[in-house]
Amino acid sequence: MIKGLRPLLRRSTYAGALFAFGGVLASLPLLSLALLPALAWRSAPESVQFGVALLVWAALIGLVGLARTTRRVLVLSARRLLGVALPEPVAVGTSTTPPARSTATGTVPPRADRWRTPLWLLLHVAVGWTGALAGGVLLFAGLTLPGGWLDAEAGLSLFGRTARVSGGWESWAVGLGCLLLAAAVCAGVTKVLRWTAPRLLGPSSAERLALAAERELRLAERNRLAHELHDSIGHTLTTTTIQAAVVGELMDTDPVAARAALRSIEESARAALEDLDYVLGVLREREAETAPARTLADLPELLDRLRHAGAVVEPELSGDLTQVQGTLSRAAYRILQEGLTNAMRHGAGGPIEVRVTATPGALEVGVVNATGAGVGTPAPSGAGTSERPDRRGAFPTSGHGLPGLAERVRLLHGEFDAGPDGPRRWRLAVRLPVRLPA
Repeated sequence: MIKGLRPLLRRSTYAGALFAFGGVLASLPLLSLALLPALAWRSAPESVQFGVALLVWAALIGLVGLARTTRRVLVLSARRLLGVALPEPVAVGTSTTPPARSTATGTVPPRADRWRTPLWLLLHVAVGWTGALAGGVLLFAGLTLPGGWLDAEAGLSLFGRTARVSGGWESWAVGLGCLLLAAAVCAGVTKVLRWTAPRLLGPSSAERLALAAERELRLAERNRLAHELHDSIGHTLTTTTIQAAVVGELMDTDPVAARAALRSIEESARAALEDLDYVLGVLREREAETAPARTLADLPELLDRLRHAGAVVEPELSGDLTQVQGTLSRAAYRILQEGLTNAMRHGAGGPIEVRVTATPGALEVGVVNATGAGVGTPAPSGAGTSERPDRRGAFPTSGHGLPGLAERVRLLHGEFDAGPDGPRRWRLAVRLPVRLPA
């Protein structure tokens, strides 16, 4: 008994009823317009006039429901007063929903989806009027029956028998029952609207596809940023750690070289801060600054930072690298950056060979470095790693660098190869298809 009365005591029940009664008030101006054809056709029977007015009224309500603003207002009101979780209406693009049709002012959803809002608005008005009339009568009876106020009395005829209530304790009992029934009408109206709101005001199939495509694009962008952050910050931290160790060794014996290494650390840290600021700006969903777009044109600077860290780099560049631009040039820079980072972390000293070859049909990049006797090779994906720094002061990788490079190359329709190159050498080789401008 008490459980059945709980909905009558909730604030949300009457907030939903208020939402329904708002539809009644909003439909009154349209009702006055719908009465004009019926009043002009005075010769018709009253039933015909009533039917014409009702049809015109429904048509006007449906036309109002076709407006985009109407749906946005209804969604916002239903969220606040009905407590229904409804997402904001989204623009449906032709790329994700072929049935939709684009116009100069936007995208027109499929016909079946366009009529969902008018149908909801008609249901909203119908339920609101039903609840308002039934609840109003019951509320009036519940307030006037007790004690015979305003000489009110109630009568019920059933199977030829009539029962009347005009005063006494019976009037108080019947009045309380009418008030409870009025509250039950509000609860029923709210329940109907809550049940139908997600089905008619919620996202359509086309909008759900658009939302899924939007989430997929956002996830892809975040994954791309994760790769960029791994490549850039990971490389910078590795070289900075090694350069700091070099500074400690050269501070007394070669102050000039030590100062050069410190300048290289400063430049590396500044570049890493630019990358980090860009990535954090995108992750915070604010308008970020221009993305730091490092390309093969920045390769000499990258090699200089490695030399300042004490590495011996032997570049072998061939072809016109200036013609390699855009996504391909940026990807090649990141691939070389990751390969050099792995060589610094896991290499056994000795020269690091960097090869870049640009031909009319392909761009080939590679890094070859020496390894120790059975150790020092980059950890495969999923392999366990120690948290202690190696003998050169760099921490081992998490195992995600090479898989990330392989995925990047796959997306560019290239060829990826990484593995031992003889007993004491490690080779990273990538071949990317390219179409150089004439």
